[in-house]
Amino acid sequence: MKDQLISNILRGMQSALNNAQLLQLQSVLQESLARVVITPSEGKAATSEPSNEQLLTAFLDAKRVEGCSGKTVRYYETTLRKLFAGLNMPMTQVKTEDLRTYLSDYRQRTDCSKANIDNLRRIFSSFFSWLEDEDYILKSPVRRIHKVKSEKQVKETYTDETLEALRDGCTCLRDLAMIDLLASTGIRVSELVRLNRADIDFEGRECVVFGKGSKERPVYFDARTKVHLRNYLESRSDDNPALFVSLQNPHRRLEISGVEIRVRQLGRRLEVGRVHPHKFRRTLATRAIDKGMPVEQVQRLLGHSKIETTMEYAMVDQSNVKLSHRKFLS
Repeated sequence: MKDQLISNILRGMQSALNNAQLLQLQSVLQESLARVVITPSEGKAATSEPSNEQLLTAFLDAKRVEGCSGKTVRYYETTLRKLFAGLNMPMTQVKTEDLRTYLSDYRQRTDCSKANIDNLRRIFSSFFSWLEDEDYILKSPVRRIHKVKSEKQVKETYTDETLEALRDGCTCLRDLAMIDLLASTGIRVSELVRLNRADIDFEGRECVVFGKGSKERPVYFDARTKVHLRNYLESRSDDNPALFVSLQNPHRRLEISGVEIRVRQLGRRLEVGRVHPHKFRRTLATRAIDKGMPVEQVQRLLGHSKIETTMEYAMVDQSNVKLSHRKFLS
């Protein structure tokens, strides 16, 4: 109750005082009220503060307006609800120490990776920064929780031999066209399943996809993909506008899970290791940079908003680094 009163006073004075003055006021209030007992008046609500549920609803609405996908919004909601249950206190009263304890306990309880903990930290930072921006709190308690350093693992890409084995192992025209499109464009599986027949420009060998945040971007495919896409579309007898549909009637639009299951089964049958749609994207990024494509162009090709994300996707072949060192620096 006392902390909430101080918080309300500080928020009310935010427009009149600077940061240093607010901190001084906070210190004076805490010292002055240290031995004071505050009780709510009978018949009146102790506070008009919004509940955690109301704050969460408003925050998620803000994320939707910003263009976050439904999947991202659901991830935010699930993560924050776990935080609410774990702390069991108003979010406007959460302190840095509360969050540090929660993250430490969470890691010990779940034995999750450092990367997972940093994902939680980023979500908490987004939520509490929003509370700060909206004047629900004076200062985000996540500011003093720094990025969690984790080991960078070199993620695998497909070799030329594996890609050819996957193509040869396809038992239908649809799967062959699907793998070729993933491999030559590097699009996300979510972008693949949203494509329609009308989106394909066969003459220009390109198509426009809708990426994260509903952002449009053109992507390009090679001649082999063009041939296999045409063969697949000409073999279809349905009138579904979707580019990729199920093999059985009534030929519904293929979903993300359908693509993932299909390529995973293909990989198991061919015994070429774990096959996942996202691995095609990482392979394209690695090869593009390895062959000398400027990283800024790779960034645009993949639809990344930050170039750091592109660099995380790509692995430059070490032998080429050695050759470049001899060429430019020796």
